[in-house]
Amino acid sequence: MQFEEGYIYHIYNQGNNRRKIFFKRENYLYFLQKIRTQILPYGDVLAWCLMPNHFHLMVYVREVELEKTQGKTHTMTQSHTHTMTQSHRMSASSRHPMSNNTQTLNQSIAIMLRSYTRAINIQEKTSGSLFRPHTKAECVNCPQGLQPSFVMIKGVTTYFNPDGSRDYPQSCFRYIHQNPVKAGLVAKATDWEYSSARDYAKLRKGSLVNCELTNRYIRSIQS
Repeated sequence: MQFEEGYIYHIYNQGNNRRKIFFKRENYLYFLQKIRTQILPYGDVLAWCLMPNHFHLMVYVREVELEKTQGKTHTMTQSHTHTMTQSHRMSASSRHPMSNNTQTLNQSIAIMLRSYTRAINIQEKTSGSLFRPHTKAECVNCPQGLQPSFVMIKGVTTYFNPDGSRDYPQSCFRYIHQNPVKAGLVAKATDWEYSSARDYAKLRKGSLVNCELTNRYIRSIQS
């Protein structure tokens, strides 16, 4: 995965051979805590959904590499801005040579999945990999490196559909929350406990997502 500061990414992975990765409510809650510990130091979560055999995260990346201090990480710069730019930014990994004193977002995601896997293997009395080998990360608003199903129309990242009516960030936001509905698990997105849909519907006061930042970049946050 290649991340760049100041952009939004759709990060996702699923169980090996589409097997379950969450077996009970405590597993979902434990994984959410892992997200707080390993992802939030690098950026803001705009949307999330945990499904029985996969997960989705929509993350605004503020930092791609952090210094480690006593086993923890902290930002390498004194101030950050949430203002998006259309200019192509160099990744922090190219600006700062890797050392034992730093940790990248890629590495932090890998640590999150490995530590969660260990806990599930102990719980289920299993062994081996829980997730597919490669976690995916697609930039939802990068002017370069867009996925094949998305195009630039008048400078706006747009989902490639017949009427071109939905931009990629909004489409991705809705897609993440609609996952449980499309899978037939619930009738509407807010019925699923393990996503941020309830937070945006003001049915829950969750603190994982940055609703204020989401409002800046998503034209409609209706699920």
